[in-house]
Amino acid sequence: MTDIRKLLTEIADAEAQLRSTQFLAPCVKGGQVRTKVSGMVYTFTLKQKFEGWGIFQPVNEQQATLIETANLPQIVAYLQQFSIARLRLASRLQHQTWLAYPVNEADMRQRFKTVKPVAVHLVTEGVAFEQIIARWNGNSCWFEEVDRRADPAIAETLQLALKQQISVEELRFKGLIPEMRSLYQLVADRTEGFSQPQRDQKRLNQALKLGGGELQQFHDRGDYWTVDWTTADGTRHTSAIAKTDLTVVSSGICLSGRDRDFDLQSLVGVMEYRE
Repeated sequence: MTDIRKLLTEIADAEAQLRSTQFLAPCVKGGQVRTKVSGMVYTFTLKQKFEGWGIFQPVNEQQATLIETANLPQIVAYLQQFSIARLRLASRLQHQTWLAYPVNEADMRQRFKTVKPVAVHLVTEGVAFEQIIARWNGNSCWFEEVDRRADPAIAETLQLALKQQISVEELRFKGLIPEMRSLYQLVADRTEGFSQPQRDQKRLNQALKLGGGELQQFHDRGDYWTVDWTTADGTRHTSAIAKTDLTVVSSGICLSGRDRDFDLQSLVGVMEYRE
């Protein structure tokens, strides 16, 4: 009987301590908050709608209420408990949660045994391609700040390339590394209007214009396209063009088996000479 009374007393004391405890925690919109009291981890739903860093107090073992918004020194002190993750923002998932990609794939593989995009919560500043410092608490990744030591020209260059719908294959600039290509592809795939057919069309258009021709339409045939195009005088041609390097698979005329000696750009001149 004594043991039961002791146990009940301990439970009552723990509940009283829980209700009197205030704690700092991050909260995503519609999410929960978590803290540890007397060695026990508690997860609470909030009585208010809130997204951000706050000071909370338990109402019972299931619910907590927001006392006040946490200030910056409190947030910094909390985050410094956890390991740093350097990432580049990709795209917003919802509210203040963004998808991001590691700055250093090898480092991420060594630390986490995998390389993949991660969700970063409570991102209060930053735009696509910008490098940030986040903190990993073992379960989630939380935004700390924009990485002021990173070169801002990189993010600006990638943003401009995306606006111009430059394909990942055509992406070229000083300082470009494989992680940036992976990030760019991730952002492009999630950007409305930046689809593969549009990138293919732009690529074919550019090659033909450089040669003096004009694209009419094209069709995907797997490893190659059939391309309908015209020379400057309006004469129409249909050619099979390899996707990898735009070499000619079949020109549509007899070139004595030398079709692959030409690419789409140079083929325009060949056709005009023949005409």
